[in-house]
Amino acid sequence: MSNTINTSTPSPQASTGSSSASSGNNLASQISRITQQITKLTQQAKDIANGSGTTEEKQKQQELIQAQIKMLQAQLAQLQRQQVEAADKKQEQQQSRVEGVNKPSEDHQIDIYV
Repeated sequence: MSNTINTSTPSPQASTGSSSASSGNNLASQISRITQQITKLTQQAKDIANGSGTTEEKQKQQELIQAQIKMLQAQLAQLQRQQVEAADKKQEQQQSRVEGVNKPSEDHQIDIYV
């Protein structure tokens, strides 16, 4: 009796380059989903070692799982980089608004009367 491994690998998604709040939440949800998949695959790899089957079958299954985990880790690293870049871009935009010349706001406004 051999263990059957049912896993789904997420398809690569194109980056839109948008730094809106919804894309930030989307990145966070993708990161969470990938982290859960890695955890699930890691548990499956542990279960294979304790399961039935030949040593050769177990090793093949574990190699497949390790390959999937590596792919997911690469995707996770890419998503985390995108998340950091989006946060940096948002911070730069906020700083440029405050540091700008001749851009009055409620907090930075001077009334001059002659």
